[in-house]
Amino acid sequence: MHGVAPYPLYWPLQYPRCLARRKALFKVEFAAARVSLVRELEILHAKDVLLSSNIPIRRDGLPMVPDREPDDPGVAVYFSRLVGGREKPFALACDVFTKVRWNIRAIQATLEALRTIERNGTTTMMEQAFSGFAQLPPKSDPPWREVLGVPAGPCDFAKVKARYLELVRENHTGAGGGDHQRMVDVNAAFERAKIELGG
Repeated sequence: MHGVAPYPLYWPLQYPRCLARRKALFKVEFAAARVSLVRELEILHAKDVLLSSNIPIRRDGLPMVPDREPDDPGVAVYFSRLVGGREKPFALACDVFTKVRWNIRAIQATLEALRTIERNGTTTMMEQAFSGFAQLPPKSDPPWREVLGVPAGPCDFAKVKARYLELVRENHTGAGGGDHQRMVDVNAAFERAKIELGG
């Protein structure tokens, strides 16, 4: 799935972010939540599964059991499945809860509920429900000038690099501060600027 990464979190375009997270009633450990979600996806015959979060991944591409909760506990799962004889991409995401394992469990419960619809003989209703989870194409990267705050017109690489370093100082996530997603965007924009300007 082009443009989608397991780490850091790649949030699907169609889902607004939650502004006020809460505790969940799920009594589940991280490893058990992860296994249950993977099993649910296997039962659905999902292919090309990618679980994305702000937790570093293991060799198998799944998130490892975290030492601590990340600042952003959001989780997104991307997969494809056969619908009407064609593979279609889907994305489900949850960041309602304060812990990653609870958001993983919420996605697993949603998939289980959709399978309940199918078990009760209403397959077309399940496919209609799934159509709401169709994955939108990944967003295109904004122009590097816009991200770095470099005005239009001629500019040399030294000025762009100076602006980049200024943004790094402002947004670096070390020592518990900064903005992780902003740093990801700034770094990606700087790489595009280097290519364009031959830096």
